[in-house]
Amino acid sequence: MVQIHDANRVASIDRDFVKLACSWMQDPAQNFLGFIWSAYKDIRESPPNVNAKDLERSITQLLEPRMRKHMTGYEPFYIQHGPFERETMKAPPAQPPQYDLAFVFLADERIMWPMEAKVLETSKRVSAYIRDVKKEFLTCRYAPFSNSGAMLGYLLTGDPSDAFDAIAQKLNCVLEPVSEYPRKPNRLSRHQRNVPAGKPYPLDFECYHMMLEFPNLSRAN
Repeated sequence: MVQIHDANRVASIDRDFVKLACSWMQDPAQNFLGFIWSAYKDIRESPPNVNAKDLERSITQLLEPRMRKHMTGYEPFYIQHGPFERETMKAPPAQPPQYDLAFVFLADERIMWPMEAKVLETSKRVSAYIRDVKKEFLTCRYAPFSNSGAMLGYLLTGDPSDAFDAIAQKLNCVLEPVSEYPRKPNRLSRHQRNVPAGKPYPLDFECYHMMLEFPNLSRAN
């Protein structure tokens, strides 16, 4: 069996590594999404102090401890706010890509299931959201070892279904329901990524789209 936690293999990422990494991240809806929805429920039921001048990062930072609260401690991963992806960083002094949130695997902490968050002022203003899907996930800059990841839309105004319609139109794809959470505003899209030449990253990619509504929040001018 491939021992992907071997420190001597840090510079050697092969197809066996990626295959095993993906096998550990099977069923993301079953393994990860529930923690996100539980954390969101906590925030809506007991609203914390959210910094309106830094709305996106403030909400994201508040989600992390609430996700952790709902974890048993026996999962083979932990949740982290702001981890870096060093696999796809450019040569120094460039900074590595940084995820808003990620589930990080204990057996090899290079393996992460990333989540990128975007504030949607309205259900129609999805340009920044779409840019992250296309420029980060679908180029393999994000989630190089994973065949899935998530976008969290912090929706301030409008209906989630309208946001999903706008996202589907901009991505030119179908947003499928997530069978594990049929009553939640989440969808799934399937893509083929632009894998850099010579890299063994997964070609097929599933993106989970989750709309977290915050109707009482607004950005500070």
